[in-house]
Amino acid sequence: MSRRVKKPLAKRGPDGARGKPARAGLGAKTGKPGTGKAVAGKPGAGKPGGATPPRDAKPLRAGGPSKTSRGEGAGRPPRSGDKPIRFGAGPARSSRPVGEGRPRPAQPAPVETRERSEAKPDAPLPTKVETVTVTADENGMRVDRFLEARFPGLSFSHIQRIVRKGELRVNGKRADSKDRLEEGQSVRIPPLKLDTPKLPGHLSEAEQKTLQTLKAMTLFEDADVLVLNKPAGLAVQGGSGTTRHIDQMLEVLRDSKGQKPRLVHRIDKETAGCLLVAKTRFAATALTGSFRHRSARKIYWALVAGVPKPKQGRISTYLAKDESEEDSIMRVAKHGDDGASHAVTYYAVVETSGQKLAWVSLKPVTGRTHQLRAHMAHIGHAIVGDPKYFNIENWQLPGGLQNRLHLLARRIVIPHPRGGVIDVSAPLPPHMLQSWNLLGLEHDRFDPIEHAPEE
Repeated sequence: MSRRVKKPLAKRGPDGARGKPARAGLGAKTGKPGTGKAVAGKPGAGKPGGATPPRDAKPLRAGGPSKTSRGEGAGRPPRSGDKPIRFGAGPARSSRPVGEGRPRPAQPAPVETRERSEAKPDAPLPTKVETVTVTADENGMRVDRFLEARFPGLSFSHIQRIVRKGELRVNGKRADSKDRLEEGQSVRIPPLKLDTPKLPGHLSEAEQKTLQTLKAMTLFEDADVLVLNKPAGLAVQGGSGTTRHIDQMLEVLRDSKGQKPRLVHRIDKETAGCLLVAKTRFAATALTGSFRHRSARKIYWALVAGVPKPKQGRISTYLAKDESEEDSIMRVAKHGDDGASHAVTYYAVVETSGQKLAWVSLKPVTGRTHQLRAHMAHIGHAIVGDPKYFNIENWQLPGGLQNRLHLLARRIVIPHPRGGVIDVSAPLPPHMLQSWNLLGLEHDRFDPIEHAPEE
């Protein structure tokens, strides 16, 4: 009589249960509490004004992670020593990547605390021009990170200023803050200085007025993030002949350590609407990462000449900059042209005023200079009041409308650095509100571009 050999029992897990181990990444599909999926992005992300989206439209996943941000470990079998996943054991931690298979260990110290503890003692700032050599440890480091590492007390704005003005040179040539350094290169460093912290009680009368102006422009603010409603005509950064701009105004918001809020992105001088600002270095890193991974969503409103056909579409071109002594303009280029970058924009007609004008909602997937303005002109429906790209012959502005750029950065939806979602909308600026009222356009209507495809 043959004896039947029994298979060994499955190894007990830490909780005493036998059986197959839980699959890593399962929580990313279920969305149940405790799975690690960020749930804070759901409210209001795709239903402005409570309107019901079209049945055939794909909802815009404003608060969710981008495709490139999913955990790489999703679906792997657990390694030895892994604890089984206990679904529903507690609230979801929104800072945990979707698809992460293992429970996260105890929460580490805040990023800013780690940076302070790991930072080297502040090096003396050069009082005259110095030339230093890039070491092996600094090989591949970005120019701005190189300066931050060498001089920890140096402010971000000061670094950007000396790089933008060409005062910092690498092997005798101008450098960009994002350029990578190589071992052995010589870096010319100009005289540096620490920015003095300015407390509200020590601001001058002019600075107090600037502070009040910024407060009046504020749409959202907390300890890490500031969203401003930038008025049309106010530049974001300085340039030739520009003396007043947002970056300069932010000087009055320096904290007790001398850190100034940092611009996360830019919008054109004549464009009104949502402008995102990081108040801490931690927030700046997280928010710029969201833009880089395209998990930030931006919605623009514009008034254009004529009515685009079809009424919803996708514009995909390459754009390159043509520069002259007096001006610069973006042109549609071919793939492979010098300086050409791919640009993608979704558009949707919201409402029309006869066949003369149309209110369109725009969603840029990429973030090229003047992208929306160049794209709308490219399809023959330039934005009203655009001094650079409006070139339609024999077209007259309807009476009562101001000849100013009719473009608004209407809404921004982006993951908050510490969990949850920032979702802010800006009202129409005065000149656009006047045009909407004159044309009988209802600015509180459902915005169909909210449900455009993500790519």
